[in-house]
Order: sequence, then structure tokens, then C-alpha cells
Amino acid sequence: MRVMRPLRRLAAMRRASVAVILGLLVTVAACATAAPQGLSPAAASHGHHRPAAPRGGPREAALTAAALAAEAGAGGTVLPGTAASRGAGTSGRGPAYFHTQPPGAALPSGAQCARWVRARPIAENKGVNRRYNQTKGEPVGPGFLSGDDPQADQLIAPRINGDFTGTTAEILRWAACKWGVDQDIVFAQAAVESWWRQTTLGDWESSGCPPGHGPGADGKPGLCPQSWGILQNRYPYEQSSWPGIADSTAMNADTAYAIWRSCYDGYETWLNTVEHVGTYQAGDAWGCVGRWFAGRWHTAPAEQYIQTVRKYLRERIWTQPDFQEP
Repeated sequence: MRVMRPLRRLAAMRRASVAVILGLLVTVAACATAAPQGLSPAAASHGHHRPAAPRGGPREAALTAAALAAEAGAGGTVLPGTAASRGAGTSGRGPAYFHTQPPGAALPSGAQCARWVRARPIAENKGVNRRYNQTKGEPVGPGFLSGDDPQADQLIAPRINGDFTGTTAEILRWAACKWGVDQDIVFAQAAVESWWRQTTLGDWESSGCPPGHGPGADGKPGLCPQSWGILQNRYPYEQSSWPGIADSTAMNADTAYAIWRSCYDGYETWLNTVEHVGTYQAGDAWGCVGRWFAGRWHTAPAEQYIQTVRKYLRERIWTQPDFQEP
């Protein structure tokens, strides 16, 4: 997740952990033939993501057909990201699918997005999140994006508040709407980071611990989780969003995609001052996805992470039977 320029020692540790995580991808993918059990994906792989075995074919076709039937007969309550929601247009119930909006676009308010999302309800498929899904977040205060161009703190940070409750899929759609990012990218990235579980803990270290979660407090002697929740927001770089990123699914997603938007709008100019491949600039949606993991611009770890998210998106992993944990 987020690696910012000021914390150089932690950034170095993150780069070291990247190699371990990506080295596990092939092994874990070979084992993940069913829904993960026991430890969270992040806990199992030390970092943020757990790849699943490829899925699709007849099962996905059957799910899509079922979702289409549900939309026809049940007021639009469909699995997110199916053909029904992607193909439909805007109606009195608002957009059926939220697409990426260009840099500098006028984005809808969180309240408007809430109305649109609630007009197209989606059943809960991650029962473990219920308490966190009913908890709202809070503003992050000034300086949250202080490492970015000053406009980020003026235009983006004040919009962060986690002010939404709903099912897990609804919360992710709300964040996609609010920050103008393609909803299937959000669904896929959240699956890579946590298997859509707000209870996920990751990036266990001996320092950089949140208040009340010192080394050993969360079950690993001498270590504490730096990364929290459905998008694995990393506490050392987001301290003013605590405890919301742990307690509220909406706050976690709201904060993560506010950071994505700052990158996408071109405000993270520091990415050109650290290790990078090519020149950082506004408008590269996938580059900003990779930066979430690697803290760098199109480096090899960032590219490998992008490919993992793309794989989950192609598979529509969130629609698969093995993903459902209601």
C-alpha cells in the first residue's frame, strides 16, 4: 500500500517485503483452489495480496445469467461487475456502472454517490464485515496529503470522511463513484489486498505500530500490523486517518481511493524524485494502482502488482462462488 517519500526507512523495508510477497505468488496461486480459510490473505502472505487460482468458464456464465435474471425480477439487486451492471446506462436510479473520470473532473459528492448506490442494492457477501460496514469514518484533517502538490490537500483531503454505510460491495461502489475510478478496478484491487475482508491485517513489523497495537498486541510476538482493512491502508503513512481505516470499511476505501485520485490527478510529483520507470504524470490509472503497492512509478514490483489486479479483474473473482462468504 501507500509508501510516501518522507519515511525512507519504512520505504526500504517495504521494498524488501515486496520481493518476498511476489515470490509467493506462484506458490499461493497453485494452492488457492477454494475460498481462503483461516488466516486472512494478507496474514498468510506477509504482504497485501493473495492470488487465487484462475476461475471462469461455465460457472461465471451461469452467475452472469443469474445476475441478469435478478436485475429483471428483483429491482436491480445483482452481483457487482456483471454484464447487467456494465451494460446498463444511467436511469432514475443513477449510473449502473461507475467509470474512471478524467484528471480534474468534477466528481459527485459522497452524498450523491450514496443515493445512487443505495438505489441499486447489492446483498452482503462478506459477513465478517458487517460491524465495520455499519461504522462511519471521520475527516482526516489538514496535511493528510502534505507530501503531494499543495492542491491535493486543498481539493482532495477535505472530501475524505468515510460517511457511508452499506454492504461490502455497496461501499466499494460508493468509493468508486466518489473518486471517479472504475468500479471493477476497485472490486479487483480489494480482492487482491484482502479478499474483501475488513478484518485483514498485513505488513507485520516491529515498529510503526498504531496506538493500542504495539508489538505482540495482535497475536504475533514482537510484531504489529502496519496495514489494515479491505484496501490494506498503511498506518505509518496515514496516521490522521486512524482509527477509521481499521474500524470502518467505508473510511478504509474512501481514504485509499482519495490517495489514488491524488496520484491520478497528477499531484504526486515526488514519484519522479524516487526510483521510477518512465515519467510520472496525470491520467495513468494503472500506474496509480501499481504505486499503491510499490510506492514507486512503474517499477518491476509495481508492474507485477498491476498484473495481479488485472488477472482478478479478468476473472471477475468477486462473482465466483468460492469468493462468497455471506
